[in-house]
Amino acid sequence: MDSLTHIVLGACIGEAIAGKRLGKRAMLFGAIAQNIPDIDIISSLWLGPAENLLAHRGFTHSILFAVLITGLLAFIAKRWYQQRISLRVWMLLFGINIFVHIFIDALNAYGTGWFEPFSHQRISFHTLFVVDPLFTVWPFIAAIVLLFIVKNHRRRRFWWKIGVGLSSLYLVYAIINRVNVSVEVKHSLSKQDIPYQKLLITPTPFNSLLWYVVAGDAQGFYIGYRSVFDTKERMDLTYFPRNDSLLSTVHDQESLQHLQRFSQGYYTIEKWHDSLVFNDLRFGQMAGWYNPNEKFIFHYFLQHPNENELVLQRGRFAKWNEVTVKSLLKRSRGN
Repeated sequence: MDSLTHIVLGACIGEAIAGKRLGKRAMLFGAIAQNIPDIDIISSLWLGPAENLLAHRGFTHSILFAVLITGLLAFIAKRWYQQRISLRVWMLLFGINIFVHIFIDALNAYGTGWFEPFSHQRISFHTLFVVDPLFTVWPFIAAIVLLFIVKNHRRRRFWWKIGVGLSSLYLVYAIINRVNVSVEVKHSLSKQDIPYQKLLITPTPFNSLLWYVVAGDAQGFYIGYRSVFDTKERMDLTYFPRNDSLLSTVHDQESLQHLQRFSQGYYTIEKWHDSLVFNDLRFGQMAGWYNPNEKFIFHYFLQHPNENELVLQRGRFAKWNEVTVKSLLKRSRGN
């Protein structure tokens, strides 16, 4: 998830665990703890773009790292902080926040390396978009209110429960939506006699109503969109060939292997002018619900590696304008 979500959710959890002992400083410790796994961002200083994709949300988002860093930080805090707070409380304060971080990051399409370094398998539940206002708004409001309520006020307990509780309820709502859409998508694919070996269903930006669907095999992928309010049984799908045959001209095989592993097999190859482009389909299209033939958000220039800075961010909000926003709202309401 985005940093703001981790900060405000961490602050609410910090208040819940240690607010009575640490006062508002518990919110600060919680916010810091919730962001510790993202220290992997520094790897971009020495790794190439393709390698860095695997380093991000890798070992620092693993269960092993969470256990080790929780023990270390709790021990340091216990020694450094003079107030009489047990090691158990420090363990809970750091541990719950760090584990919550790696859990909610696994709700996105990017994937997290829970089992690093023993397994490179990435965990992705495809339940929330990386920025979902309806998940973040509740802990955000709660954290703001908690900043202004005095320590030991009886309403503090109410507000951290609002922050954690309503975001959790929204997550349950998103899970239900995904399950229902998954059933409808599989039924539609069956009715259209579309064979597939891989199926991905993940939310479109900022919501859990409209879902992006990728179904296919080693030859190519069908891509479409399904709203929880759709009434038409048949999905409109657009086919994109995988084009593995184009990869024979790629010289940097190491970066290519990193990209293939990162994409979990959901990729296509295209020719853009003088360069081959590697598309990771998991991150969606640039407003594909409006134009089904639109380019993909994640596009990596295989023959121009120096042009791949911010390879994910550069396409995430491209093509966004008033028309795009209105079309997203309209499509989310169903067809």
